[in-house]
Amino acid sequence: MTASQPVRFAAPVATSKKKKPSAKSSKKPARKVSASRTLLLVGTRKGAFLLRSDGARKRWKIDGPHMFGSMVHHLVLDPRDGKTLLMAARTGHLGPTVFRSTDAGRTWTECKKPPAFRKVPEGKRGRVLDHVFWLTPSTRDEPGVWYAGSSPQGLFRTEDGGVTWAGVDGFNEHPMLPKWTMDEDGGGGGTPDGPKLHSVIVDPRNPRHLYIGMSAGGIYESHDRGLTWKSLNDGMATVFPVPEGEINYGHDPHCVVLHPAMPDRLYQQNHCGIYLLDRPAERWTRIGDNMPRKIGDIGFPMVVHPRDPDTAWVFPMDGTDVWPRTSVDGKPAAYVTRDAGKTWSRQDGGLPREHGWFTVKRQAADEGAPVGLYFGTTGGSVWASSNEGKKWECIAEHLPHVYSVAAVTL
Repeated sequence: MTASQPVRFAAPVATSKKKKPSAKSSKKPARKVSASRTLLLVGTRKGAFLLRSDGARKRWKIDGPHMFGSMVHHLVLDPRDGKTLLMAARTGHLGPTVFRSTDAGRTWTECKKPPAFRKVPEGKRGRVLDHVFWLTPSTRDEPGVWYAGSSPQGLFRTEDGGVTWAGVDGFNEHPMLPKWTMDEDGGGGGTPDGPKLHSVIVDPRNPRHLYIGMSAGGIYESHDRGLTWKSLNDGMATVFPVPEGEINYGHDPHCVVLHPAMPDRLYQQNHCGIYLLDRPAERWTRIGDNMPRKIGDIGFPMVVHPRDPDTAWVFPMDGTDVWPRTSVDGKPAAYVTRDAGKTWSRQDGGLPREHGWFTVKRQAADEGAPVGLYFGTTGGSVWASSNEGKKWECIAEHLPHVYSVAAVTL
């Protein structure tokens, strides 16, 4: 039961340099309104859609569908060149693959060597890729390098802009991987629609430093581009029972986000709550305990304010025993913290007051001032707020089931 982000979501293409706060700063960003156009990259069960706004982010034009009929799990613009798009798709005849566009989505080409698990000798059990779920570009120090997370859980890397992909053997062939992913019997442990490796994060200060999230499996960290890994799961509640004395696994993170202005701060939306971690600490704090008890702290996505490390948004789902994965009581709302999880405020202006049984897998935020917020529903609607969640409006409806939403400030 994984989010989609991340996001992680695609880093915006900036047209001017912005002063970042210091690592310890908790001052609130300026509220000055600035004109900025936003591009939304929306992946759906039947193709991809590009939504472009005007300068006020009030009017939107829809372009699509692209790769009509394909399941598009993630669509990301390369922030390093501002024109290359990668699309994680599962097609009816090609199966799981990655498509590339170098002309802002006008034309698409399938990669020459898509992500795939290593073949095993005949008679031995191997893993078969079902779909690519997550795409993350590396830093500007590594132009052309991307990472991909898959279902079942696998990690892949390209060094030529997505044309050819290879497995990260330090992860994919790790002897503990079957235990980490709760798949020792080969039954495909994980979420109802397939286990996922998501939230691939490259430290913006050091491309050798990686984080990944797995649903199911937990959060893991590498300091050598994926050659070796260690768990980063202390302090989190577990979904699955873990034998006493075993490595700390059996967790179900849905979305992990590194704050761009304070890269030692990580936020996480988990099957079992909302968490924060300030490195070099290794124990997560459950900041979701401060959410209203009637609402709880269960959900899929989470996004952060691009300039304020203390501000983040979640979209809670009903986490009762039935786990319906819809808005609590049919009353959808985002919740925002502006003090790193000490307090939370409800934001439901413009959203349905009743019978709004939304399931939201991914949220996104742009770099506007004020920040624009976006989310898509499995019912095919896309909602936007141009004032940091104070007021929401539906900007697209009747699309196919929305898998992912990423925002780019133009």
